[in-house]
Amino acid sequence: MANDLSPPSQQLVTVFGGSGFVGRHVVRALVKRGYRVRVAVRRPDLAGFLQPLGTVGQIHGVQANLRYPDSVAAAIKGADAVVNLVGILQESGRQSFAGVHANGARAVAQACAALGVPRLVQISAIGASKDSKSSYGRSKAEGEAAVLALVPGAVVLRPSIMFGPEDGFFNRFAALARMLPVLPLVGGGETKFQPAFVGDVAEAIALAVDGAVAGGRIYELGGPEVKSFRELVAYICEVTGRKRLLVSLPFPLARLQARIIEIVDMLTLGLLPNELKLTRDQVALLESDNVVSHAAKEEGRDFAGLGIAPSSVEAVVPSYLWRFRKTGQFDAAQAG
Repeated sequence: MANDLSPPSQQLVTVFGGSGFVGRHVVRALVKRGYRVRVAVRRPDLAGFLQPLGTVGQIHGVQANLRYPDSVAAAIKGADAVVNLVGILQESGRQSFAGVHANGARAVAQACAALGVPRLVQISAIGASKDSKSSYGRSKAEGEAAVLALVPGAVVLRPSIMFGPEDGFFNRFAALARMLPVLPLVGGGETKFQPAFVGDVAEAIALAVDGAVAGGRIYELGGPEVKSFRELVAYICEVTGRKRLLVSLPFPLARLQARIIEIVDMLTLGLLPNELKLTRDQVALLESDNVVSHAAKEEGRDFAGLGIAPSSVEAVVPSYLWRFRKTGQFDAAQAG
């Protein structure tokens, strides 16, 4: 293993989940710094699109599955730093919250501890708590606890919902606005979010890999503005030029609707469009605001504390939501 003080060009970083939405931005941030990157994914044959981000031989894909400790250890062996980005938004088959967020994070931390890897960056989420109403939130908290217990110097980053060209929030609701005349707002759309640009989150991860972020701490990452669910959906409709009726859906009705959707999705063997899928666990998550805590701000455990000036939704989102307009890039608003 390389010395901690060796230049990035001589250091190897293993990124679990490096081919996903956040992963591709993290890989880009790391290769720009000169690191060699080992992308650990279940299907390395589908991660070839990452190669143009670096120079020849700088990015290498390997097979790894967090359910199999031997594959995790093999992916980490020889690395100077490890980043774990693996996460799911809903359970499917053997992909459970406990298995991915808790046991998976524990497997990565155990391998890092056993192999003496000095730097581990664990990506969690705002809302992670052992007292969360959702299994997602509880499993994220369990994963955080396991990581910090096994690797005390690890850095844990909790972003709010993230936005970027391939995101699952703004693109999802833009697609729904294109499909449906009415958009339901769970809980009346009062839940608060602090959207973070995925590129800013990737920069925070890269800083942690550099060793420029104090370890053994949990950081909360949110953008410059706090917006309600209703405000965000209304903004999406505005940007895409879709006039849609926004209807409040009380939490009890939302849970009932989610249960029906879960049954339909199960009966159709998962063929229900992703945009229409809603789970009771996601409804439970929406019962709590998703914003940076006052404690994190005061203690410098946020973007400001890391020296990052976060990008706003308005500065980025219109650049990729134009495709949901009726005339796409030829829309008059886009041309103006």
